[in-house]
Amino acid sequence: MDFVVEWTEVQLPTPDVTNEYWTMYFDRSVMVPGSGDGVVLISLDGSRLRYTICLHFLASNNAAKYEALINGLCIAIELGATWLYVRGDSELVVDQVMKESSCKSPLMIAYYQEVRKLKEKF
Repeated sequence: MDFVVEWTEVQLPTPDVTNEYWTMYFDRSVMVPGSGDGVVLISLDGSRLRYTICLHFLASNNAAKYEALINGLCIAIELGATWLYVRGDSELVVDQVMKESSCKSPLMIAYYQEVRKLKEKF
């Protein structure tokens, strides 16, 4: 029964808000335990859209953070957001995206490049 209630809540229509500032948080604390992270998108009027990014593959903490960030950016694009403030709880991912530290592994480089490509849509 809890599953039906949670599923119904997730299926509510999303607000029809475009071309304004949104804020996105990607953070482990907004999700259930497991491999993945959560994303919260907040519109200018305060509407909150919560998403859980559940990964179906083994991933490091940093890879899970990048997955949440990338998925959150894609969701924001789908919602029509053109301005986005992004906040995350991963210092490494934030530093890499802001070009304050470099990516060493090929996987992190690929994640970084995808984020930079999506960032151009805002």
